[in-house]
Amino acid sequence: MRSVWCTIQTVSGDSQPRRRAPRILVTATTEVVRGRPRVRVNEAYTDALLAAGMTPLVLPPINPRAALQALDDADALLLTGGEDIDPKQFDQSPHEKTGEPHAARDACELALARAARDRRTPTFAICRGAQVMNVALGGTLVQDISSQRTTDINHDQSIRRTERVHDVVVDEGSLLSRVVGAADIRVNSSHHQSVDQVAPGLRVTATASDGIIEAVESTDPSWWMLAVQWHPEELLGTTEDWDRRLFEAFARAAGADRSA
Repeated sequence: MRSVWCTIQTVSGDSQPRRRAPRILVTATTEVVRGRPRVRVNEAYTDALLAAGMTPLVLPPINPRAALQALDDADALLLTGGEDIDPKQFDQSPHEKTGEPHAARDACELALARAARDRRTPTFAICRGAQVMNVALGGTLVQDISSQRTTDINHDQSIRRTERVHDVVVDEGSLLSRVVGAADIRVNSSHHQSVDQVAPGLRVTATASDGIIEAVESTDPSWWMLAVQWHPEELLGTTEDWDRRLFEAFARAAGADRSA
């Protein structure tokens, strides 16, 4: 495993070990824009990583084998939000409200999630990313919250991405609790699916008042993996520091010496 330390010669001639910025592999989607297929990732993710002292390396939905080679050169993995996962990946038929899947992205990110688990690569999974992680490790999803669950919360509020719209209760004994420093937080919400059956090796660490799972994390203390259903990258400008603390903790995990 690699250390994140390197030696840089300064202009004064003094050579001292300096901590380089952790390199974060950031998953992306593809989209036709102005008639051309393009790789796309929201700037909020890369801005959040940069603000916490990390260097984003954006990865298109490429062949899984090539994606795993890219993971070799990264210090950590960020699984981003986006399209619905193909329900065949968790042995279900599509619900009528399930969106069109992105097969190449599913294959790439599921492979990355499993490799991150096997390699103990620090991983932060956001929205779709949390769902990818759960499916990759053997869990299932609620395909449409509004029609498959009883709830008085509107979880699909994409037009209010920078607003805190509902409360989340955080498990007191969890890594998430230690990171955010609170048992009750308020989050944004931009999803119509969620984790259902939790994968082996993961545990629920936050829920909304209607029981919808809002966060899971690894049960293996040697693997730093946090997965949240909301979009913390969109909330860094708010008064509350919970989401800034998430990215700061990710930076510390990504920058740790993993040579052992």
